[in-house]
Amino acid sequence: MVRLVQLRKDADRQVALVQEPQLHLMEGFPSVYELAKAAIEAGSKLSEFAKQRARGGTLEYDLIYGGRSEWSLLPPVDHPDEPARCLNSGTGLTHLGSASDRQAMHAVKEADLTDSMKIYRWGLEGGRPAPGNIGISPEWFYKGNGTMARAHGEPLEIPAYAEDGGEEAEIAGAYLIAPGGQPYRLGMALGNEFSDHVFEKKNYLYLAGSKLRTSALGPELVVDAEFQSHQMEVSIERDGVPLWSASFQTGEAAMCHSLQNMEHHHFKYEAHRRPGDVHIHFFGTAYLSFRDGITLQQGDVIQVASKSFGRPLRNPVRIDKSPQKFVPVISIG
Repeated sequence: MVRLVQLRKDADRQVALVQEPQLHLMEGFPSVYELAKAAIEAGSKLSEFAKQRARGGTLEYDLIYGGRSEWSLLPPVDHPDEPARCLNSGTGLTHLGSASDRQAMHAVKEADLTDSMKIYRWGLEGGRPAPGNIGISPEWFYKGNGTMARAHGEPLEIPAYAEDGGEEAEIAGAYLIAPGGQPYRLGMALGNEFSDHVFEKKNYLYLAGSKLRTSALGPELVVDAEFQSHQMEVSIERDGVPLWSASFQTGEAAMCHSLQNMEHHHFKYEAHRRPGDVHIHFFGTAYLSFRDGITLQQGDVIQVASKSFGRPLRNPVRIDKSPQKFVPVISIG
């Protein structure tokens, strides 16, 4: 696997190739964004392009990963100049576990199928079309822009207006739109698509607002990742002691939509093919601690791990306990 990280020290940024236990710095490329643009212009695979340029010295990964270095990890992909040009989004109801959870949240009668379960079943019937064909559209949601992305070690926030916050352990794809509007997949990374499940449970039409929260990505971008089958491990620690954990399968073998179908239905929109934009798209999860009655507390640490994607993604929870503030709008008319 070719694995990349992005690093920051004060105003200095670096991209590094992961070769355990060291990070090999890139020469001349302060961001994966710039590295990928150059690889596309050269007609080269990003994996080979990166390996050829990892000649800028080495750093000890353990120190940086553990927060004991002057260098810190950034999300493995971002838009370095304009964070608002990084669109964070996701596809839900891709795993049976997520569909069952949503069915339980919104069911009125045991005998009736909710809209959530109907969408999941549509995916089973038409979400895996033959290569080059168009299948049924999956659910899609907006997560915010790059200002809401968090790196390994950074807190995931439960804002004062939120009713809850909960982990969603997933794999996310990272994309760059090239000149002419062609999307390029740069790779995949571990993700924690953090959401407000209590707010969503009130009514499924609150889904959009429940998703507008910080989310975490990384620490590594796996450039040449495949997406067939991956074992995911997710856990929560409280005061340094394990509180909850789960494991599940993800990837196409465990999902009702193929990767090509999810990508087509995201990038079919012209607004999602604007040259120079970055996209981070979450592919869905199968298990939530919310299902087991877990309520996150201040300082809890969430870990998302898969051997396929390098080192685990770990993020503490930060809860804003201040009173909710009214936001006035001033008329200039």
